[in-house]
Amino acid sequence: MPGPRTATAADPNPPYPNPSPASLATDASGPNASGPDSHHPDAADPGADPTTAELTRLLFGTDHGRTHAPWRQLLADPRLRNDPAAGSADRIAASYRRLREVNRAVDATALATDPVALSALHEWLGPLDGALIVVAGIHYNLFLGSLLDHDPHEKRPLAPYLAMERIGTFLCTELGHGNDAAALRTTAVYDRTDRTFTLRTPDAGAQKFMPNTGPAGGPKSAVVAARLLVDGRDHGIFLFLTPLTDEAGPLPGVTVRPLPRRPGSPVDHCLTSFDEVLLPQEALLTGAHGRLGHDATFTSALGSKRKRFLTSIGRVTIGKLCMSAAAVGAARTALTVAIRYAHHREVTGARADRRIPVWAHRSHHGPLLEAAATAYAMTALHRAAVARWTGRDDADPAEVAAAERQVAVAKGWTTWQARSLIIECRERCGAQGLLPVNGITPLAMDIEGTITAEGDNLALWAKAGAELLLAESAPPAAVPAGGPEHPAVLQALLHAAEQAHLARARTLLRQAPPGDGLRRWNTASPAALAAVTAHAERSAGAALLALAEQATEPGARDLLTDLYRLFALRRVAAGSGLLLAEGLLTADQVRSLPDLVERAIARLAERGRHLVDAFDLPEEFLATFPIAGPGYQRAFDHPEAHWNFADSPAQPV
Repeated sequence: MPGPRTATAADPNPPYPNPSPASLATDASGPNASGPDSHHPDAADPGADPTTAELTRLLFGTDHGRTHAPWRQLLADPRLRNDPAAGSADRIAASYRRLREVNRAVDATALATDPVALSALHEWLGPLDGALIVVAGIHYNLFLGSLLDHDPHEKRPLAPYLAMERIGTFLCTELGHGNDAAALRTTAVYDRTDRTFTLRTPDAGAQKFMPNTGPAGGPKSAVVAARLLVDGRDHGIFLFLTPLTDEAGPLPGVTVRPLPRRPGSPVDHCLTSFDEVLLPQEALLTGAHGRLGHDATFTSALGSKRKRFLTSIGRVTIGKLCMSAAAVGAARTALTVAIRYAHHREVTGARADRRIPVWAHRSHHGPLLEAAATAYAMTALHRAAVARWTGRDDADPAEVAAAERQVAVAKGWTTWQARSLIIECRERCGAQGLLPVNGITPLAMDIEGTITAEGDNLALWAKAGAELLLAESAPPAAVPAGGPEHPAVLQALLHAAEQAHLARARTLLRQAPPGDGLRRWNTASPAALAAVTAHAERSAGAALLALAEQATEPGARDLLTDLYRLFALRRVAAGSGLLLAEGLLTADQVRSLPDLVERAIARLAERGRHLVDAFDLPEEFLATFPIAGPGYQRAFDHPEAHWNFADSPAQPV
């Protein structure tokens, strides 16, 4: 976590109780410590299982203490606990209180300019409170990040937003314009006489849809996406810094109407509109993509209005990384709860006098181990996407486009996979999994928001599919000799499947009647979308295999290799018909795939707890979910019932 601020003698609210989040990189005196920096994977803890410690190091990197440990500490903080009995209004207010607790612990400017830290915030705090990461991501990334990325941020007072005297929000999507936001209709008309803009919502479809502009959290300002009109000429869509509310409510000309509550963690989502709201010239967020001189002369390095718009809302790409991170964190949390419960939820065994954990059944642990393989692949793919985005060369447009595509593909795949994984975990926990207090159903509701936020997944993948379809791609290397249980063979098969889908899509595109672009795309799009799925699976597999190859502890290397095999075998089996038709698998190899899957599951079955313990979720957090602990029955017990009397026979718990 970047740069927590330092308390002074005049500061009545020190940034955080000792130890501060940043100090956790070197100080393990906090409440979670059970040894020298017990949750720092690089630390020498003689009591730690070496395989688990190595898995944690590989999942979170060598800078775990700087990037992840501070957020982990916040996850364990009792002040951030949820009240399951609270109503919607109280829960919304609590999310803003938590946001301010986060803000006390960080350097807000440093956080807003660090995609890695922003992703880590969503990864760790998302499972705690889905609404918290909504308002945090909007304030730090979309609002404050946009201010810092544009001119003239050095002249604009940021102190109210850094101190959260005013909460920031982001108004782009309109009631009638979502994925086609480049066609939005809100206008900002420039008056050259007094150098002001008039912000206006021209019709019902132009109302800003679902920003968190309600009264919760205190006064708010926004960056509003609007069409810049100068002397009747449309220069495209830009962002405008706009005060929305004060302590008394909406400011003159601003109308805020609450939307019906959506499933999941409640957020103060609203419809927001503007009626002749005056803004100073400094409200326009400018840059190389567009500037307006005092003489009303407009200049831009970009001739395309669409490119100006995409540059203005460039923070949405980092938002996709944050949504992917939230999905990864939610999946790991659901899986941890489900696997822990499976180890201490007992049922009658083959003998009536014997009790065994449900984990002992292949029908129970098999789906959860497949989910574990997916969760590890999700984490690895997310890490690769973050590294690709932060390491891009902005001077190379092709590289930037490829990095953006990788981020979009990772966002779609991780959020969709998280949905399926969380549902599987809920079902494996039976009726207990239905109770929100056990933590899984809230994750299932919140994941729906990540699937839609920062661009609907299907729209993102349609764009990615078109780009892959038109891009030049080298044919995959020949499948190496050996059976499909070998990682190199599996990875080659995943690559071959991707290329086969792309080849079919290109053939369909060529064969479609000319002259109707939509019809041609509709003909090719199913195969193109299948290629994006195959591309995501191949990329996730490669990232997971790379983790296995980086392992220095033999047990961790073997576990990760088996997780990779299970992950890749399932994907190869699903596409075995295509691979058989392409001559890349024999009929006997196709028949062997189910047996190879079973062998991979059998090798992993004894290590289920190691796999989720490596996720390093703090016990203070997991203790809030009754079924995550062996004494879960006590959470639902009646202490005054007759079986709890001193003279009653002891009952197992």
